Formats: sequence, structure tokens, C-alpha cells
Amino acid sequence: MASVVSSQALYCFFSSPEIAPRFRVRVQSGSGGGNSKVSPSDSALVSGEKDKKVGGRIDSWNASLKGGVKKKSVKDVISSDLDVLWDDGYGTKTAKDFFEGAKEMIRPDGGPPRWFCPTECGQPLKDSPILLFCPGIVGVGLALTLHHKALGKVFEVRCLHIPVNDRTPFAGLVKFVEETVRLEHASSPNKPIYLAGDSFGGCLVLAVAARNPEIDLVVILANPATSFDRSQVRPLIPLWEALPDGLYNALPYLLSFVMGNPVEMARVNIEYRLPPRLQIEQLFQNLIALLPHLSDLVDLIPKDTLIWKLKLLKSAASYANSRLHAVKAEVLVLSSGNDHLLPSGDEAQRLKRTLKNCTVRYFKDNGHNILLEEGVNLLTVIKGTGKYRRSRRIDLVLDFIPPSMSEFKQGYDEVIGLLRFATGSAMFSTLNDGKIVKGLHGVPNEGPVLLVGYHMLMGLEVYSLVPEFLREKNIMVHGVTHPVVFRERQGVSSPEFSLADWMKVMGAVPVTASNLFNLLSTKSHVLLYPGGAREALHNRGEEYKLFWPDQQEFVRMAAKFGATIVPFGTVGEDDVAELVLDYNDFMKIPVLNDYIRDANRDSIRLRDKSKGEVANQELYLPGVLPKVPGRFYFLFGKPIETRGRKEEILEDREKANQLYLHIKSEVERCIAYLLKKREEDPYRSIVDRTVYRALHSPLHEVPAFDP
Repeated sequence: MASVVSSQALYCFFSSPEIAPRFRVRVQSGSGGGNSKVSPSDSALVSGEKDKKVGGRIDSWNASLKGGVKKKSVKDVISSDLDVLWDDGYGTKTAKDFFEGAKEMIRPDGGPPRWFCPTECGQPLKDSPILLFCPGIVGVGLALTLHHKALGKVFEVRCLHIPVNDRTPFAGLVKFVEETVRLEHASSPNKPIYLAGDSFGGCLVLAVAARNPEIDLVVILANPATSFDRSQVRPLIPLWEALPDGLYNALPYLLSFVMGNPVEMARVNIEYRLPPRLQIEQLFQNLIALLPHLSDLVDLIPKDTLIWKLKLLKSAASYANSRLHAVKAEVLVLSSGNDHLLPSGDEAQRLKRTLKNCTVRYFKDNGHNILLEEGVNLLTVIKGTGKYRRSRRIDLVLDFIPPSMSEFKQGYDEVIGLLRFATGSAMFSTLNDGKIVKGLHGVPNEGPVLLVGYHMLMGLEVYSLVPEFLREKNIMVHGVTHPVVFRERQGVSSPEFSLADWMKVMGAVPVTASNLFNLLSTKSHVLLYPGGAREALHNRGEEYKLFWPDQQEFVRMAAKFGATIVPFGTVGEDDVAELVLDYNDFMKIPVLNDYIRDANRDSIRLRDKSKGEVANQELYLPGVLPKVPGRFYFLFGKPIETRGRKEEILEDREKANQLYLHIKSEVERCIAYLLKKREEDPYRSIVDRTVYRALHSPLHEVPAFDP
């Protein structure tokens, strides 16, 4: 088998009529206790729609604040998968939309807490799990405004709305959410239930999880208020109770800056590719548009409501903290580094130590209202941390959600933007008649396709290869990756969303026989490096030398599914960096050699140690010196068909070995061709490419040599 290894993969070494129809929702009401009462005159339901009680649950879907809902046949709206580079809507909604929507929903209706489903979420994919969102102290339930469209594709989303004048105690809210969880579990016992909680809502979902350890739950916490006892706000509660109403009207302006980062909120819909000057202009315009809405907090949280909710928050934190030991669910914590309301960074570390199965992602520039700010696409974080699944056990192939257009843009421009600019990859491929052409035209569009090639130093080529297939052919290439990429980072107090997480978002899966089997059986394009870590971490003087094992497992697997094998070569590592310290050098350095041995002692071995140097390669980070960048070159050889040769290859090991050696020789031929032809490239230097790009075309259109 093989692996995709990168420097980031080696992180273990660093370790109502008057209400406008603008914001439409579907409503499911319920009894939450407390002093709330339901008045028929205050109910906002679509004409002709009535609550229907089915199996003990109240279903009043298709109700909205105003206006009808167009009916569609189920078969017209339910699908089983998503297209590559689908539209997730991220960046089309901002914090301004949150405030406008919240202002429409705060009219006192005397009703109890209730679930609603924003119509922006649309119809989820077939067999999607349910996601129940519990809001923060404001209680409106619209904090997922930026994420409705994306989450609605892969979850059945329901948001909890707690009316302004509702006085349901915390225990009553816990019971209300718990009843819904148990009902959903009884309806679909083999599906996970996602509980997402923002601030106060984090306490609520933790309490429900603690009371229901037997139910399969995935808990997502955004700056949970379990740290309220250490908040700077808590000592001010008596002062706010005595504050005159006139002075209170100015308080929300202060709270708005404490509860969130207005600059990060204003950056949400700014295009990454704009010049810096235009980005600053857009940011200024967004801030000007956002600031008038901060006064809406006076209506969202009247004085008596604020006092009540702060006391509610105190009891919620106490209740949740006393039951943390009983939480058995998977937990994902999103923690802000700029939270001025709660010590969220320290709290995330405490929760990770306390909870049995807790993953943390730290966002250093964000404030308390992290879900309304730039840089946090909730679905991307869920995917990147491996938390999305449709059944009790995750299937990394069948549960994979293809990257959206916004994820592609962010990954292509921000995550690997510098490397992409520096290396200016040139792609070539071979047609069936043997002709070499520029681009990827020679690679089959229909799978299953197995791309088999050479792993450059630290696997840097994968960050160009996978995005280019997305950009040029709209094809998702799944890299089979060393399991170290999927191992949760240990000893890192504040792990940020990293390149390793992005690799998972972009289709990487651990290298196992079952994953390769599943990928080929679903007719995917698969990226395989037989040389694995041994090639990616080669020694000095071993550039462009293949280190393949003797076994031909991938050839037999490809033949089983009639996959097309495309050998390819890559060159350019010697144009980017010079290897100055390799494995042999590190083994001669005291302390460092012991550190590498200790780090690899418990590492996962992909092959039997008795099978040579490819199996025994230890993971480490080589010492390199960067160069003035040259260019990466890729050549995909002539496709090799295995369709119709299944019995021949599976039953005759000699023929399988001949095909294996042929593929290896084709990779070597591609490398030799590129090493020779790159000398003819007038734009091999980054200086020449930059000048050409400034005068003529985008980066991916900078010409290379004539094949």
C-alpha cells in the first residue's frame, strides 16, 4: 500500500402580519414548562396548515412567519449525494442578516420554547442525521445563519427558539431538548444525533448528553458557557440589576463588542482574491452597515430578560459542570482566542482533559460569537475533524462530503496559495494514442481510476495535484494517506484547524485495504504512492529514485474492479528546497536521534517490518533550506486498462508482477522525460512566471515547454 506524507502530516514533532417575510422558518412547537402560554392569535402558521400529532410528536412543518411554502414531490428534492464543488452558500449571509432575522422573531407571542427549521436549509440528502441547535443567551436560535445552507444539505437542521419573555428554568429546557432527542433516537436508533450548542446552549447540550449516555450523540460546542464562574461578567450581575433604564440602553453597544469581534463579522463575505485595497474598502463598508444593528440588542435582550438569562446561565453552568463525568458522547469544541466574555481557550483545555472523547479546534482571531464570524465554516470543521457520519460507525468513503466551492476557494487561495504561487505547477498528460498534451485531458473522466506515482520530498506535490483535478476536470481525487494524518494531535494545548484537517476535507483517507476497496468500488479517482514515506522522506542523493515494495497488492485490487491505472511522474523538489539533514544525519545527533525513536515507537506500521526499508521507514521532519522556487511538473502517462483482465491478473501472480513492473517503469520514464524537458521551459523561474502572470494571464495559464 502507500501513503501521502507531508510536513504537516508530521505534526507529532511540533506539535405575525407585521412581520416581514424576509426570514422564513418552519416551526415545531412544544411545551417547555415555565410561565409561557400559547395564544392562538399569536401563532404564526401558514394558512391551511394544522399541527398533526403523529406517534406522540407534534409536526407542524411548513409553518412560517409569513408566506407559503411551495410544495415539491419528495423524489424531486431528496438526493443521495452531492456534486463536487457544490454551492454551500457560505459568505452569502452575514451577521447583518442575523440581526435582521432576529429582530423579526422577537415579537412577544406568549409561546413556549420551540424548534424551527430555517427554510434556507432546504431538503437534506437521503439518510442525513439530525442536528439540534441550542442557542446562546439571546435565545433567538439564528446563530447558524451563516451556515444554514451548508448544514441543511447534510443534516436535518432544527434550531431552538426561546422567546424573549419566556422564563422556563434550566431543568425545563433540558427536559424539552431531552424529549426530542429520545424521540429521534426511538425513530432512528442507528443514526447519530448531533447536538450543537453555542455558549449557553453548550451547557444545555452537555446536560442532555450527560443524562443520555446510552444514545449515540455527537456534541458540538462553540465557546461553551461552562466557564461562566470565571467570566468577567458574573460579578457585574448585581450592578446591572441596579442600573437605571436610561443607562441600560447604552449597555448593548458595550456587550456587542464583548460578545463578538465586529471586524471578523464584517469580513465574512469579502472575496479572498480581491486586491488588499479593495478588501479594506469592502471591510469598511461592511462595518458601517453592521454597526447600526448593534442597537437591536436592546430589543433582543431587554433589561429584565438579561438579568433572568444571566441567572439562568449561572445555574446552567453549575448543572452541566456537575455532570461532565457522565458524558460519553463524541465532543467537538470550537474555542476562540479573542473571547472577551468567557475564558474559552482555557475552558477548551479543561473540557479536553475532563471528557472521555473530546476534540478541540482553536481559532485565535475570533471572538465569543464565533459562528457569526469569518474563518469558521462549521461544516468544514466537522468534516476536517472527522465528525460527520450517518451511522454508528464512520465510513470514510461513504460518509465523505465532497468539497464545496467555498472550501475549494479557501483551500486553493489561502491554505496552499503561497505554495501554489511559488511552484506554478505545469500539468501534462498522455492520450490513448501516446501523444503528450498540456493539461489533464489524457486522464479518464470516468472511474475507477488509480493514479500511481512518485512521492516527492515531504509529499509537497499533493497540494498541487488534487486542486488541479478539481479546477480543470471537476474530479475529486482521494489520496490514501499515512494514518498519522488522522491521529488526533497530542500535547498541543490549542490545536488550530490545520493543513492535516484540510487534507481530510479534500478527500484524504487512511491507507488501508478496505478504504482502497471501497474507493474503487464506488468508481472513484484514487491517488496512490507505492513508495510511501520512504520516497517522501528520502536521503540526500536519492531524488527521483523510486522505492517501491516487492508486493503488487494495488495491481490485483485494480484488476478486481476493472480500474484504469494511470502512472505519473513529478519533478521539481530540487527547484524548491535543498535537503541538508536527512535521516542518517539525525541519527548521528544525540538527543534528536532518541527523540525520533521515541516518537516512532508507538507509530502505526503500514507493512510488516520484515519487508525491507520501505516498511521500516521512520517518520521525521527532514532539514531543508528553501531555494528561489523553480516549478513543479507533472506528466500522467498513457492509461493502462485492467478491464477484462480480472481473472488473468488475479490468478496469475507472474502476470500481475509484470504489470506492476511495467507501471513502475512508466513512472520512471515520466520522471526522466520531465527532467529533460523542463530545461526548455522559459518560465521555470518564479521571476519569469510572475512577470508573465502580471502582464498576461492567471497563474494556471502560464505556459511551459512544448510537449
